[in-house]
Amino acid sequence: MRKITPQVAEIVERFPDLHPPFAAQAAVVESNRCLNCFDAPCTAACPTHIDVPRFIKKIATGNLRGSALSILDANVLGASCSRVCPVQVLCEGACVMHRYNKQPIAIGRLQRFAMDAFYASDGVLPRKNAEERPQKIACLGAGPASLAAAAELRQRGYQVTVFDKHPLPGGLNTYGVAEYKLPLPDSLREIKLIEDLGVRFRFGVEIGRELSIDEIESQFDVIFLGIGLGVMHTLDIPGGNHPGVIDALQFIADYKTGRTTGIHGKAVVIGAGNTAIDAANAAMRLGAKSVTLLYRRTLGHMSAFDFEYEHAKLEGVTFHWLAQPVAVHANEDALSSIECMRMEIAADGSLHSVADSNFHIDCNIVIPAIGQSPLLDLLAQCSEVRLVNGRVAVDRATGQTSNPKYYAGGDCVNGGREVVDAVADGKRVGIAIARSLEATHV
Repeated sequence: MRKITPQVAEIVERFPDLHPPFAAQAAVVESNRCLNCFDAPCTAACPTHIDVPRFIKKIATGNLRGSALSILDANVLGASCSRVCPVQVLCEGACVMHRYNKQPIAIGRLQRFAMDAFYASDGVLPRKNAEERPQKIACLGAGPASLAAAAELRQRGYQVTVFDKHPLPGGLNTYGVAEYKLPLPDSLREIKLIEDLGVRFRFGVEIGRELSIDEIESQFDVIFLGIGLGVMHTLDIPGGNHPGVIDALQFIADYKTGRTTGIHGKAVVIGAGNTAIDAANAAMRLGAKSVTLLYRRTLGHMSAFDFEYEHAKLEGVTFHWLAQPVAVHANEDALSSIECMRMEIAADGSLHSVADSNFHIDCNIVIPAIGQSPLLDLLAQCSEVRLVNGRVAVDRATGQTSNPKYYAGGDCVNGGREVVDAVADGKRVGIAIARSLEATHV
């Protein structure tokens, strides 16, 4: 894996943890609060079904390595998921402590505690099969779904190569998750665990250009599509292509990799999802004089989690509801304002503009976060892989596509969900691929 540059190290220092890690004594105290429920609703609520009571009990008894291995057995990206998962609506949201009007067990922080201890002791992933198998699997994309599939298959002895067009692996974990949630060095540290298993990585390779799909199909027995989604939708209004308009994922990637170390003036973020919130918070922390988030609907329609919204308010982000951008204005080379019109929602839920309601918000940078496009050009090159509404159609149990040689998981299948959902897909599909290969190569 690549070394961390001084610029990245500076960004890490400037974005302290949103939820600081547990000290050892605090972790033991918290772990002893767990009731070790036999039916474990927290485990059922986790898409990767980590055995939560088991790993927490091991923390309570001082077996941190055993705790981490319990986590990794279900979720090879257990460290990053402990930090980026919306635990409030998943495992912690299902905690039985809520029934007694008590704080839920801090499952995410305990998971991070176990995983941090594992990495500090130079832990390694165990193999599930010592035999080296000859079959070759290509994983296209180096995001969470591909990483989980690659780890599962390599642990079983298969030859796995992961391809990605970026210089670093990790997908959105590396390039798209806010630094205060998951620092870039932590994402790379976790991936090195998979690399040390013997998974091969080829960076800077854009499939369909530097390497054709035909070459991949001829060189590998199975192909896993973990390509995620493509670029964000552009701001299709006058001035929307100005250099001062930077899409949210590019903005986040630029500061996480050290290409951007600060911004000046006023920022406007467009959108109401979790990525929009991440970009708005980051703009505040990078020095923006003010950050305004525009959304054409109301708070009740916002797709971001409630806790993300509350956090953004604490960061100082201002929200402007029922505002639709219509033009970006500039004075010579610099942005000056974004023009919006007011919107209203009719009784039937339809959205309408208000006549003669245009207004301007001063800004020096505009950051749209209005969704991503599917990678249709690349997917069209994958022979006989069927798409439905721009998503790869798969057998949900196995992840197999309409072409038996292709499997898929993650955002290119589900349209964009949480990291933990992609990991769950990758692991499930990795197991299915292994079973298929074992059945056909006895």
